[in-house]
Amino acid sequence: MGIIRTPEDNFDNLPDFPYKPHYLMINDARVHYIDEGSGEIILCLHGEPTYSYLYRKMIPLFLKANKRFISFDFIGFGKSDKYTELDEYTYDMHYTTLSKFVENLNLKNLTLVVQDWGGLLGLPYAANNPDKISNLVIMNTGLPSGRSKPNEAFLQWREFVKNNPDLPIGMVIEMGLANRENISSEVVKAYEAPFPTEEYKVGARAWPLLVPITPDDPVAEVMLETREKLKKWRKPTLVMFSDKDPITKGANQFFRKLIPTAKDQPELIIRDAGHFLQEEKGEEIAYYIINFIR
Repeated sequence: MGIIRTPEDNFDNLPDFPYKPHYLMINDARVHYIDEGSGEIILCLHGEPTYSYLYRKMIPLFLKANKRFISFDFIGFGKSDKYTELDEYTYDMHYTTLSKFVENLNLKNLTLVVQDWGGLLGLPYAANNPDKISNLVIMNTGLPSGRSKPNEAFLQWREFVKNNPDLPIGMVIEMGLANRENISSEVVKAYEAPFPTEEYKVGARAWPLLVPITPDDPVAEVMLETREKLKKWRKPTLVMFSDKDPITKGANQFFRKLIPTAKDQPELIIRDAGHFLQEEKGEEIAYYIINFIR
C-alpha cells in the first residue's frame, strides 16, 4: 500500500479557513479534521471531490449558535493522507474510517449532515447506529441501488472520470455550481490544493466508480439495506436539496417519501444553487439547520 501526503504549504492561506487542524490515525492513514466550538455536535460529511473546506461558510453561524462543529476529510481528500492505488479505495475502507472516527472521538447525540458521497456513507452509518444520531440532514445525495438506470448526467460524469485520470478538480467544482462566475480563483485553488499532481487524485477518481450502477454491485446491497432501515427511522430528519443539480435531481422526493420523519419538516428547496450547495448557499443552509435543531 502506497500512502502519500499533500505538502502542508499547499494549504497556506486558504481563504476563510483559519481553523486549527487535528489528526487521527485510521486505516494506516493520517485523517485530518476540524473541531470548533462547544455544545451540541454537528458532524458534516463532504463528498466528491471536496473536503471540509466546503463547509467553511457555515461554521461561523454554527459557532454563533453555540454548536460544536466537526468535519473530517475522507482518506484521499483534503489534508488527509492519500492511497496511491485505486483498489485501496473501497466502500468498506471509507465506511470504517467514518465509524472509527466517531468511535475515537466518542461522539454521540449527533446532528449528522450529509451531501454527495457523505450520504452514501453517512446514511448507512446512521441506519446502523441510530443511538449515535439525534438529527439527520440530507442534502444533494442518494442511495443508488443499481435497480434503475442512473441518470444521464451521472453516467456522463462517470465516463469523464474514467477517461481523465488527471482529474481537473477546479473545473469539476465550477461545473457543479449554478453560478460559477461567483467563485473566485483563490477559492478554486483552495479546492485544488489537496491534489498537486495526478497521483494525489486517485481517491477522487475512485468515488464515482464505486457508485453502484448494476444490481449485482456489492455496494448496491448496502444501499438497499439502508433504505429498509430508514423506512423505520424515527429521529428528526430534514431533507434540503438545491434546484439546479442534474446529478441528484428528484432525490429529495425519494427521501421525503422513504423516511417517515422527513414529512414532519417543511419541503426546503435551496434556490439558484447547483451540486455544491454549501459553496453557493452556505449561510442560508446553516440558518435552516440551526432552526431545525431548535
